[in-house]
Order: sequence, then C-alpha cells, then structure tokens
Amino acid sequence: MRRRIRRLSSQILLAQVAILTASMAIGFVLFAQTARSNLDTDYQARAAGIAQTFAGIPEIRACMTSGGPECANTIQSLASQTAGSTGAAYVVVIDMNRVRHSHPNVALIGQKVSEPVVAADGKVHLGTDPGSTGVNANARVPLYGTNGKIVGEVSVGILESSVSSELLSELPVYAAWVAVVLLIGALASFVLASLLKRRTFGLELDEIARLLQEREATLHGIREGVIAIDPAGRITVVNDEAQRLLHLPEGARGQYLEDVLAATPIRETLTGTSAVKDAIAVTDDYVLVVNRMPVSIGGRQHGAVVTLQDRTELTGLTRELDGERSFTESIRAQQHEFANRMHAVSGLLELGRTEDARQYLDEIRGTTADLDTTLRTHIGAPMIIGLLLGKAAEANERGIELVIDPDTDLGEAPDRVQALTTILGNLIDNAFDALTGSPGPRRVVVSVIESAEQLIARVTDNGPGVASSDIPRIFENGYTTKRGTLQRHHGLGLSLVHRTVTKLGGTVEVSCDHGATFTVVLPRVASPHKEVVR
Repeated sequence: MRRRIRRLSSQILLAQVAILTASMAIGFVLFAQTARSNLDTDYQARAAGIAQTFAGIPEIRACMTSGGPECANTIQSLASQTAGSTGAAYVVVIDMNRVRHSHPNVALIGQKVSEPVVAADGKVHLGTDPGSTGVNANARVPLYGTNGKIVGEVSVGILESSVSSELLSELPVYAAWVAVVLLIGALASFVLASLLKRRTFGLELDEIARLLQEREATLHGIREGVIAIDPAGRITVVNDEAQRLLHLPEGARGQYLEDVLAATPIRETLTGTSAVKDAIAVTDDYVLVVNRMPVSIGGRQHGAVVTLQDRTELTGLTRELDGERSFTESIRAQQHEFANRMHAVSGLLELGRTEDARQYLDEIRGTTADLDTTLRTHIGAPMIIGLLLGKAAEANERGIELVIDPDTDLGEAPDRVQALTTILGNLIDNAFDALTGSPGPRRVVVSVIESAEQLIARVTDNGPGVASSDIPRIFENGYTTKRGTLQRHHGLGLSLVHRTVTKLGGTVEVSCDHGATFTVVLPRVASPHKEVVR
C-alpha cells in the first residue's frame, strides 16, 4: 500500500479526489444555505399572499371598520379556517390600538401585542418571527376598512419546520447530483493521472528527480562543451566546459546566443541551420572542434545540439609532430641526396677523374656550409635554426630556394620563442604552398629582426600573391585559397598565426607586390591586444 501511494499517478489521483471532495462538500453546504435562504424568502412571500388575501375579505374589512358583537367570532372563525386551509401557523388580526382580534391561542385574543403596528405605513413587511408558536416565516400587510383607511394589520406566519422539511426533501436530489459530479471528476482525474504517467514514461517523482540530478552531474562533469539551442536561438542547456571555451557569462542559459557571444565565425557556426561535423574553429584562446546536430521531432525543428572539443593542446602537439616529420623528411632527403652525391664521387674516382671529384666535393661543402654559416651568424636561437634547417631541406626537395635575409638578427633566447616558431613555421609552409605550381625560379625570403622594443618577422615569396578580394578573409578560420592536394592545412595555418599574434598584442600585415609578404610585429613587453591590420 505504501508503494502505491508513492506512485505519481496515485498521488495525483488521490490529491485531485481529495480536492474535489472538499470542494463539493463546501459547495454543497453553501448551496444548502442558499436554498434555505431562498425557501425562507418563498415562504415569506407565501405568507404575504395569504395575508393580503385574508385582508381583502369583505367581512373582515366590515368588522374591523364598524365592529359589532358578532364580529369577534367571525374574525376568529375566518382566521382559523384560513390557517387550516393554507397550512399557516397563525393568522392574527390586529387593530390600530395593537389589540388582537384573532389568534391560535384564544386566551391572547383581546390582548395587546408588544410591538407597534408596522403595516400602518401601508407597506408589506416580511421577516422571521420568533412568536409564541415557534419560529415562523412572517408577513405583515395593512388591513383597509370599508372607508379606505387603514384600520389594522394582518400577520401571517408559516412555521420554519415546514421550511426545513421541504429543504430536507430536496437535498437528496442535490446530493445525487453532487455525487455524479464527484464521480465524473474522479474519472477525469484518473484519466489525467494516466496521461501524465505516459508523458513521464512511467517514471515516478523520485526517479525524475534522480534523473535530473544525474543529468546535471553528467552534463557538467564531462570534458566536452555542450550547448542546446532552441529554434528561436535561445540557449536552453549549457555546461561549464562550454562556458569556459566560449567565455560565456554566468546565467547565459535562457538568453539569445547572439547576445552573449561576439560576432565571430564560431557564432555563425553555432547559429546555422545545417549540420556541422568536426569543423575546426579558432578563438583567441582555443582551437575547437565543433559538431552541430539539428534536432527534429515529428517533422518539426526543435533547435540544435552543439558539442565543443578543446583541441588546443592536441593542435600544438600536431604542429610539433609536423615539425618533427618535416625534420625527418629533410633528413631522408639529405640522406638520399648524400647517397646520390657519393655515387657521383665514386663514379668520378672509378673513372680516374680525381680532380673533378675534388672540385665536386668542394662545391657541395661550400653550399651546405654557406647556409649553416648564415644561420649561425644571424640567428642564435637553436629552435629557430633547427626549424629553418628543416625548412631549407624541404625547400630544396620541392625545388624552392630558401633565403635568409642579410638583415636578420635574432638573439640566442628571444622572447616568445615558441610563438615565433609557430608563426615562422606556418608562414613558410604557406609560402611553399603558394609557390607550388609556379614557374621557376621560386624563392622564399625569411627575415627576423629583434630590437629592444619589438621583434619583426617577415616572410616573402615570389608566387602569384593574394587576390585583393581574399585579403580580408585569409585569416578567418577554415578559409583557404588552396585547391586540390594543397588543402592539407584546411585554412588553419594563417588562422593560428593571427590568433597567436593577436594574443601577444602584436600585428600582422599582408602586402602583395610581385608575390606576397607577411610581416609580423611582436612587442618585446606584453601589451593589451591590438587590432590586427590586414
């Protein structure tokens, strides 16, 4: 029994039946009181009708005007007959001197009443009279003589017991109607309880509460941002990770997404209408993988669910892995080139052309030594030297000349060396890709100049350049002008450069004069973010 009461449907049914029973009981009592009041009014009106009819009897009017020895018996006799035929408790005739001329108690005839003759004003007076015969519904009407003047009043009363008897005879009918209405209400409550149970999938209140607690714990405990957006663009669900990744304010749930998120490409992705799968989005602080799934129920759109994964560290590791792979490939290329050169030297020696072999070795040593000497002369940071040596090997394999500008001057421990590595690596990769397919000679010039106030990095290529229509968008996440197999970075490289530079308070400029030149300026001391000039 205790288990049944804990069921949601049973609680709803019992609560509604209790409410209906209490409401119907109160209503029945109020209705009975109203019916009793109406019956009192009806019986008072009936008494008034009897009194007015009795007051209009000619014998009564004549006797009350002239009087006479026989009038006393006449008035009492007619009053008794009228009371008996109409069911009235009494019919009392009173003259203007307050003397009774008729009464059910003969001993009171000829005696004065204590109250005044109220009908002397010519009006009908209704009320309840606690008379000698009991409580009565009373009516007092004026009695006019044959000369048209008021000669007294007629008072008629009907016992309240008669009123109560009639009320009791009607109440069973009303009670039956109340029971029918109560039964209908109980059936409706049962149907409603069953419907609510189906709508809640048969779950009880404690189960619903436990599911809500588990959902909140799961939603805020996972390391993945989750946002649910309704068709109007309001945020209905947002967890802590999503607030962290998008810098959403507290209380973002219930607000429109466009009101709490700045106008950025990621906002366009979140507020779109189509499905998005594993899209890369770059903010000022994070690299995110965005998935957006529209929700449709019964053919109607119910908004969308968006998940956000933080790939910032993974992207950094990927870039480092790309650097290691690039370095490995450069080593492989050098090994391949070294084997070819050794074959050439071996062939010259077998032919006995010793002088030619010596000259060829001097030429090889001079080319490699020149680049190594240039790097070590102008750059002191080992990470930057290693990066440029790897890029030089890759450039040699791809048929591109990588040149270090003579003005390059970088110390052994420059500020933000990791950021500089990311910036130079992406800009050089972008320049290599831009030169792919271009006629020779293909050339990339790198310049890094460090001063007391700032650090300037410049990468120039003699490729086709950047179209003026593309310049405003080349730093956008996912935007690329590359085609075919050149889309290996998917528009992420320049976006990472832009994010890194902006985060460090620097600027990046693009100019197109016989190719493309990217110039990055980083302050030596951290400063607030500046607007990027494109």
